[in-house]
Amino acid sequence: MDGTHSVQVAAEVTQRVWAAQIKALADHHIMLEGCLLKPNMVRSGEKAATPATIEEIAKWTVKVLNNTVPPAIPGINFLSGGMSEEDATLALNAINRVPLKKPWTLSFSYGRALQVTVIKVWAGKDENIAKAQEALIQRAQANSLACQGKYGGGVGGDSAKQSTFEANYKY
Repeated sequence: MDGTHSVQVAAEVTQRVWAAQIKALADHHIMLEGCLLKPNMVRSGEKAATPATIEEIAKWTVKVLNNTVPPAIPGINFLSGGMSEEDATLALNAINRVPLKKPWTLSFSYGRALQVTVIKVWAGKDENIAKAQEALIQRAQANSLACQGKYGGGVGGDSAKQSTFEANYKY
């Protein structure tokens, strides 16, 4: 996510990467029906002159999926890519609402965008466990609705709108 690239450049690069990934799976005779992909969403760089909107992220992501991922693959579980909890949920919701062919289950595999508020609420204190669990349940329910394209937004308040992006993040 580092960089100044546009969402269009991200789409071009992502398409090349996903196409190479699918080719490698085919070259190694991997049973596609048994695969789940865990990719990025197609987004502009964090320092782009014109950041992509949630709707642009959704449109480009589904377009690139349609151009590269065969329908035999049953599911795509997106990473949050440094987006805030709320933006990641809204983007997943928008992806599921794009009026294009989507033969896969489009879901989430968020780390930071599922845990940031929970960890802040918990703060390592036993007396906060119930509140932290409630925060996790709320975000999980929001993401569940987003998988159906039915999320209306607003879960988690201002805390959920804070970016989880870290420059030069290493896994």
